[in-house]
Amino acid sequence: MLAGPLLRRLEPGRLVLWLVGSAPLDLSLVLAPQDGAERRLALDARHCRVVRIGRHACVHLIDVALPEPLPQDTLVDYDLLVRHADGSEAGIAQWAPHLLHAGAARPNLVLRSRSDNILFGSCRKPHHPAPDGMARADALMAEHARYPGQAGERPAFLMLCGDQVYADDVAGPMLAAIHTLVQRLGLYDECLEGAVVADSEALYRHPASYYRREELLPAVRSNNLLRERFFGGSEKPIFTTANAHNHLVTLAEVMAMYLLAWSPVPWQLVEEAPMPPPALALAPKHVQRWQREAQALAGFRRDLPRAARLMAHVQTLMIFDDHDITDDWNLAASWEATAYGHPFSRRIVGNALVAYMLCQGWGNRPEVFGAALDELAALAAGADADNRLDPGAQDALITRLLSFRHWDFVLRTAPTVIVLDTRTRRWRNRRRPDYPSGLMDWEALTALQHELLDEKAAVIVSAAPMFGLKLIEVVQRIATFAGMALTVDAENWMAHRGAASSMLNIFRHSRTPGNYVVLSGDVHYSFAYDVEVREADEPGRAPHVWQITSSGIKNEFPRRLLDWFDRLNRWLYAPRSPLNWLTQRRDLALTPYLPDRRQHGERVWNGAGIGQVWLDAQGRPLRIVQHNADGRPATRFLAPEQGASPAAAAGQPFTKR
Repeated sequence: MLAGPLLRRLEPGRLVLWLVGSAPLDLSLVLAPQDGAERRLALDARHCRVVRIGRHACVHLIDVALPEPLPQDTLVDYDLLVRHADGSEAGIAQWAPHLLHAGAARPNLVLRSRSDNILFGSCRKPHHPAPDGMARADALMAEHARYPGQAGERPAFLMLCGDQVYADDVAGPMLAAIHTLVQRLGLYDECLEGAVVADSEALYRHPASYYRREELLPAVRSNNLLRERFFGGSEKPIFTTANAHNHLVTLAEVMAMYLLAWSPVPWQLVEEAPMPPPALALAPKHVQRWQREAQALAGFRRDLPRAARLMAHVQTLMIFDDHDITDDWNLAASWEATAYGHPFSRRIVGNALVAYMLCQGWGNRPEVFGAALDELAALAAGADADNRLDPGAQDALITRLLSFRHWDFVLRTAPTVIVLDTRTRRWRNRRRPDYPSGLMDWEALTALQHELLDEKAAVIVSAAPMFGLKLIEVVQRIATFAGMALTVDAENWMAHRGAASSMLNIFRHSRTPGNYVVLSGDVHYSFAYDVEVREADEPGRAPHVWQITSSGIKNEFPRRLLDWFDRLNRWLYAPRSPLNWLTQRRDLALTPYLPDRRQHGERVWNGAGIGQVWLDAQGRPLRIVQHNADGRPATRFLAPEQGASPAAAAGQPFTKR
């Protein structure tokens, strides 16, 4: 067993799980509710689809309709038994003991009757030096494991709001591990049309394969923008981060990245690859960088068993953001024309999207991926004797996914949870193709409004915050006017007037909810706002939107730069400041929540970790917390009336309500 199981979509009558084995596995699922009889189901082809991704790697997509619903708000132990050729069976305690809490014989799950307790976060970069917020979340789950009677206090789900992997920002040591794993598992090779190299094998051996992959892009005039920005060829002057110049290219590389990001087991296969092959000699500056990244990755590996244990104990839902595919993915119409207009760049984006479908997208909404999985299975079955994929079939699958319209999904819980696709259905600026696209087009926004009709409250997941720091949005707006939208990542809801106005009109609609909680990530810092939407359709009705952002899980904003942004934002955009009229928020009353551990009046919190929010019966936040990955006490975001109270600032233990 190479990775998993991950608990994906969970309902009383349906369980969706994901795992990867080195061969097709004969599996049985055991379910043991705390106060009920044990059940056993054989996972035959009706319940488990096996998709081969290499000679020794098979993804198992488990989707089980239960003949009798499981009880809610109670502990359910579960196991996956693997039957061997000799008839013996082994459970998770034998093949993945790192997934068990202390003293437990099996992992467990809880099907919550309400989505009123949510863990969430985004941006998990393996080689960032911060600790892993997923490990911190596992420590919270371990507290519940010691008190089975608190099953009703367990989070309803973990929502990963984007950048679960960084396909465009890979450390050198991670890339070496990826290449070793590709070889050990026999992950499929592929041809690379339009590239400097002919195929994946030549790519892995090329002298520019480490820290210089931008040199491998085709040198054609129409691809200059791609050469400069696709691989992070220049530093971003505002956010000061630079890509690792090790952008993943092949489907095998991206699949190996997922395995190494989600499971400690594949690392056991790559420990003998501390450096790239001797033929790929590194420059001295790259050797130093390699050493720094290797140290950060060592910390990531130490935390990885706990991150895997978390995803084996709580329903884990996911949506992409740009780094899951590539930086600035679909930011502007000009970006799309450049990226999809060349076969090599189209293949790079497409490979990451295929891997996303298989590792993330399918588990959110399995029923819509049947045709795409059929094509992927046919692609794998058609691999030739050299273990190489057919390029025509691979490009056909990519074409299907680039026009796919069902990445978003809805959970009909209480309150309803709506997860937005803000990347592939964008409102493009046709007159000015270099300007940022709206994060959702008119058709997608109309569908969102339909989902919200007659709901009393809703949780909306938007990878990018709907309401962020005004100063940063203004800087991005100025850069857009100067033709530098790509340079400053000018992706926010207010950057496109049509999309922003349409979203505000949805909030104002008389038949949409009065209370919204918007969960976001993306920005590498955390904050919370209470936003009152004025001029609603119905007199006396003022919808409330709570924008709650937790970012990153294993990433942080440059500390001094964020301090200055936060301070200037408070000075320049005070409630009575005339500069507020320069933004597109004139119809909003925005009140920031305050971090209880602030020292100098901060409104944002900079630190890797995981967010948690508790909701009342009307879908309003009762408590908003950022659990710090470095072990510091949790940071609680307080409404202004709470902020002056020492008792309120002290917060409560996370197991209390």
